Amino acid sequence: MDVFSRTLLDELAMKASASPRGRAHQNVHASPGDLVQRFFVVANRDSYFRPHRHHTKSELALVLRGSFDILQFDDAGIVEARWTVGEGATLFAYETPRMTWHTLLARSDGATFLEVKEGPYDPATAVEFAPWAPAEGDAAAAGCREWIRGAQPGERFLKD
Repeated sequence: MDVFSRTLLDELAMKASASPRGRAHQNVHASPGDLVQRFFVVANRDSYFRPHRHHTKSELALVLRGSFDILQFDDAGIVEARWTVGEGATLFAYETPRMTWHTLLARSDGATFLEVKEGPYDPATAVEFAPWAPAEGDAAAAGCREWIRGAQPGERFLKD
């Protein structure tokens, strides 16, 4: 049996703070071949999760610490819905169906969620990034992240 202490989340928060990406994760599953993929993700406010979708798998996330804004988009990049999930919100978890464009944004440093999705993990089909959003590391990514912070349903990010 595996048990997990809050010390793990504290350690991941320190790793996220030291990471250029502003986040860190810890797998719970043993290998990419496991039929259920489970992992903890800690993110800071400056972390950019490029909008993306999964073709063949849904994902379930349970917020353990802090809170996140979750955005859902249509194919053109128009915000369809926005939720706040975690501490201080009425929602504590979310499930994203396959083929749904989405992103998340940590509302505080050290925000943490446990993600569960179907395996096995196949990097070739795991994720498709939105062509209308800048790549992680692109100079425009910070601007997109800030746009996401306040974006409301009906609005669209205009990539330069």
